[in-house]
Amino acid sequence: MSNYLRPHVAGACVFFTVGLANRRSDVLTREIAALRAAVRRTKAERPFVIEAWVVLPDHMHCVWTLPEGDHDFSTRWSVIKARFSRALPHTPRRASHEARREHGLWQRRFWEHHIRSEAGKRAAIRYCWINPVKHGLVERSEDWAYSSIHRDGPVDWP
Repeated sequence: MSNYLRPHVAGACVFFTVGLANRRSDVLTREIAALRAAVRRTKAERPFVIEAWVVLPDHMHCVWTLPEGDHDFSTRWSVIKARFSRALPHTPRRASHEARREHGLWQRRFWEHHIRSEAGKRAAIRYCWINPVKHGLVERSEDWAYSSIHRDGPVDWP
């Protein structure tokens, strides 16, 4: 089994990419209410600040700031992924997924990057907001419904 070494920085600001196992699926946007409920419930139990978030059909990017004294983003992701998976109808699973008690919906890992500066944070937030344009889903970031740009983003940026 792989042993991933992740930084343990309490109160860190972290950029994440989390994807589905099937990169042709649209379940994240199709089942957005279940995803939002999973995030909301997890955030209530294990607080964190959402600096930015964008949900695309098959993956999502977000920037979180953890509370002072807390570095455990892995458990938060595990709980969010499990809650979302349990909210969906069961589908046939491979034996390896059953052995690990997985639904087979998600990629097993996620990508994270600790942000070390205010400029890095702004770049990560911008990346979240521009991602639907990059993937050809919309022409303007503001046109993508599943983005935090509607909460606090500028509407006059290129």
